Parts: sequence; structure tokens; C-alpha cells
Amino acid sequence: MIITKSDVFWNYGATFLKIGSTIILFPFFLSKMPSETVGIWTVFITITSIIGLLDFGFNPSFTRNITYVFSGVKKLKKNGVDNILNENNEIDYVLLKGLINSMRWIYLRMATLLFLLFASIGTFYIQFLLKNYNGNHLEVYISWVIVCLINTYNLYSLYFESLLQGSGLIKKSKQIFVIGQFFYLAGAIVLITLGQGLIAIVSAQALSVIIVRILSYKAFFTLDIKLKLLVTKSFSRKEVLSAILPNSVKLGITSLGSFFVLRSSIILGSLYLPLNDVASYGITMQLISVIGGLAGIYIGTYLPKITQHIIFGEINLIKKIYIKGLLMLVLSYLMMGLGILFFGQLLLNFIGSQTNLLAFNLILLILVISFLENNHAIAGAILLTNNEVPFFKQSLIAGLTTVFLLIIMLNFTEMNLWAMVLAPGIAQLYNNWKWPYEVKKQLKITLFDIKNVIVNLKMN
Repeated sequence: MIITKSDVFWNYGATFLKIGSTIILFPFFLSKMPSETVGIWTVFITITSIIGLLDFGFNPSFTRNITYVFSGVKKLKKNGVDNILNENNEIDYVLLKGLINSMRWIYLRMATLLFLLFASIGTFYIQFLLKNYNGNHLEVYISWVIVCLINTYNLYSLYFESLLQGSGLIKKSKQIFVIGQFFYLAGAIVLITLGQGLIAIVSAQALSVIIVRILSYKAFFTLDIKLKLLVTKSFSRKEVLSAILPNSVKLGITSLGSFFVLRSSIILGSLYLPLNDVASYGITMQLISVIGGLAGIYIGTYLPKITQHIIFGEINLIKKIYIKGLLMLVLSYLMMGLGILFFGQLLLNFIGSQTNLLAFNLILLILVISFLENNHAIAGAILLTNNEVPFFKQSLIAGLTTVFLLIIMLNFTEMNLWAMVLAPGIAQLYNNWKWPYEVKKQLKITLFDIKNVIVNLKMN
């Protein structure tokens, strides 16, 4: 498996478009949509993030196990991996076919559950929000129907991401995503200009998802792979799932905790605060999420390679990648964070936005909390490559603590927006130091190692 700077470059481009497409669309929808509508759109984004929750840890687990198969592993394990002495082992197509069948079986059931949840509880929640909404209710309902349908399909076909990422086709997967985002942006801009509002954004998202999935299928299922899978028996789905399920459940619990930490502020806040405040919070978080997404790209791109290094016992190579990833994290937050602090609101004023960013102090606090969150998220990704999930309990505790603090602060104090920022930050304090420390201990990282990596970067 070969991952180069080209893969990193394309990952940067794809990630920026994924989380930065909103910023590109700012001049179009912030100037044309009232703040209330932006608030509804922010709620849509938050609700659809439940896909990550319903996935329940299967996507990273499947991706990791696809990497094992493409690295020559012949048997999947519940915990840990078998070490391989060389990189010339052939792919076990019986095991690969069993993995693919298992993914399809799991995601069909997840997608069905997602549709039922969106159609029932989700619709009831949207109806509740519209009681005090002054905009076009029909537009919101049509948009919601599109959201339900396209996200159901998106979840069902999520296994394509595992196939491309796990097999090392990082560059190809990111190129496909860039194409999809191009159609999303082009479609959204045209439809918003024609006055379609919310419908424009969700329709363009639907077009993007369909294009990405079609191209992903063609990229992975080459003629050679299709022929080999066609004449191959499938490994037992029961055995595949029994090996993957334990860690997937732990990752699912972790995802549940992360969902509460990252999303409960908007879900609960929208019940207590005006939609205008929710819109300001949502736009600010969108901008800062761009930093977090870009900051984690280096490590994210090399995760399949790190997984392979684990299999071959190459700890020193993992150490170098991890330290470089941390340096990218720090530089990203320093440069882009200062840009948002001092020029973010000026940019919104320039494009005639009807929605403002949060106050300077709140933005600064969110940046610090976001940095700590992404720092321990990177550490968690490294720990996962060992096929173990040591942090699932702590993640759930942090999520429940976030919800508890939000309920207390929003009901019994006047903290309002400060509550939405502080609650998740306080709840994550333990995780912020624990998992980076565990990675440092596991990889035996010293100040000399960090200095060595920095010196080599300067020389290159």
C-alpha cells in the first residue's frame, strides 16, 4: 500500500470542500436567507449527523478490516491483529467477499432504521420548530423530505467509503469526492440564485451523493475484482460480524458520546434560544469545523498506512507520522484561528450576511476547546489502529455529562450561548489529556523525537 504527498494534497482539497463548501456558499445564502432560515438549515445539518451515530462504529471498523485483508491478513480477530513478516501476501478474496456482503447486510438495516426515525421523530421535531417560524413552512417540509430520502441512501451506500479507504485508494476516493462537491456547489449556487432557498441546498446535496456513489462503485469494482469475486465463495457473514461486532459496538458507544458532545448544544439550544442565536452559533461552528477538519487531514490520510505499519510492527514509522500530524494541528489552529477571530465578521459584513458570528471571547473559547478535541481525536485514531477501543466508556460519560450540564445551565442560569460552548468543553477535560498521553506512552515519544521530525522537515 503506497500513500504519497499526492494523496495528502487531494485529501486537503476534498476535506476543505466537504467542510468549507458552506463557506463558499456564504455569499449566496447568507445574503438571501433570513437568519431564521439559516437556523433551520443549521438544525438540518445537526439532525443528519445522526448518520454517524447509527453507523455505530461499523464504518471505521470495516475500513480497518479491509486494510487488513489488502495487507494479506487471512483471519479477522476481535482484538489485535496478526503480525505479517512481509508485504507480498495476496488478497484473500473469500474473506473480502464476506466483508462486502456483511457491509451490505448491516447498512441496509441501518438505512431502514434511519428512514423510520427521520419520518417519525424527525418530522415531529421539525413541526415543533416551525411553530414560531415566520418563513415558508412548505419550503421547509419539501426540503425535509429530500433530506430524509438522500440521507437514507447515503447511509446504505456508506460501505463504498470503507472499500476505497481501506484498500488504499485514498487519492481516487478524494478525487471522486471533489467531483461530487463541484456538482453540489454548482447546483446550489444556480438554484439559490433562482430563489429556491433551502430546497436548493438539499437538492444539490442529493445530486452530489448520487454522483459520488456511482463513481465510487466504478473505482473499486474493477473488472478484475468483479471477476475474482464472482468465482469466489463468500466467507461466513456470521464469522465476519462476530469478529467486527465487539469493537464496532465500542466505537458506536464512542460515536454516541461524541454526538452528545458535538451536537446536543444545537439540539437543546434550539429549544431554549431564538433561532437567530442558534444561527450565529451554527455559522461560527461551521467556520471552526473547517480548521478542525483540515488540521486532521495528515493523520487521516495515513491511517491505512499506519494500520499496515501496526501489522508489520513498524512503530518508529508510526511515531514520525503522528508527530507530523500534531505539528499540522498546531499550525492550522494558529493561522486559521487568528483569521476567524480578526477577519471572520468582516467577511460576513462584506458579503451582506443577515447572520453574525458569535462574540470575540466566545469564538476564542470555542477555538481552544476545538483544538483540544481534535488533539485527542487524533490520538484516538492512532489507538484504534491496534484494533482496540480503550476510550468508549469515557466518551459516553463525556456525552452524558454534556447533556446534563446543558440542561442545568439552560434551565437554571442566564448563560445561554456560553452554556452551549462551555458544557461540551468541561465534559471533555479528562479525554483531552488521557488519550494523547496514552499514545505518547505507547509510541515512546520523546522531545528528541519531536526535534528530529522538525529538523527533517526543515531540511526537506
